[in-house]
Amino acid sequence: MGPSVRAQERPAELAFVEPLIVRSAYRSPEHNRAVGGATRSKHLDGAAFDIAMANHDPVAFEAAAREVGFLGFGFYPRSGFMHIDLGPARQWGERFPVRATAFAADTHPAREVLADSRTMKGGGAAGVATLGAAGVEVAQSVLAETQSAVLPLVPYLDTLRWVFIAVALGGIAVTIYARLDDWQRVLR
Repeated sequence: MGPSVRAQERPAELAFVEPLIVRSAYRSPEHNRAVGGATRSKHLDGAAFDIAMANHDPVAFEAAAREVGFLGFGFYPRSGFMHIDLGPARQWGERFPVRATAFAADTHPAREVLADSRTMKGGGAAGVATLGAAGVEVAQSVLAETQSAVLPLVPYLDTLRWVFIAVALGGIAVTIYARLDDWQRVLR
């Protein structure tokens, strides 16, 4: 029974949360020769995978791979990957050293989703308003130099700049309030 069918029967405790990083799978004969692969490599049949172990416990990964039907195992701890294939039962290479501690459990993100963050919204409003005020300043400078038909608009641009500055200060106030509120909630 192949891995795709048996994988559905796998116990929940062996399910991997982190993505599998496939370093090599099917190889053309030319590519297999170029990387120094075995002449009868299971990669040539699309029946082998080299999986990075940077984000997995090699012992747990090997157990799960054996359970779903992989029989060929190559261990490459110095290169950081494990070869698994559907060929005959065999293994080679030096096993990965046993890790003193398991991987730390993934922590859930902070209570605020970044897109909903009041700090980000306040900071964003302050940033946009600051850029708007600077843009008005540049426009006012350019228009003041032309002075002819646009001279009556200059006082209105000065008022618009102050409106942008007020919005920027409001955004800064929202940011400070949100951070203080978050800080107080941690203390409760």
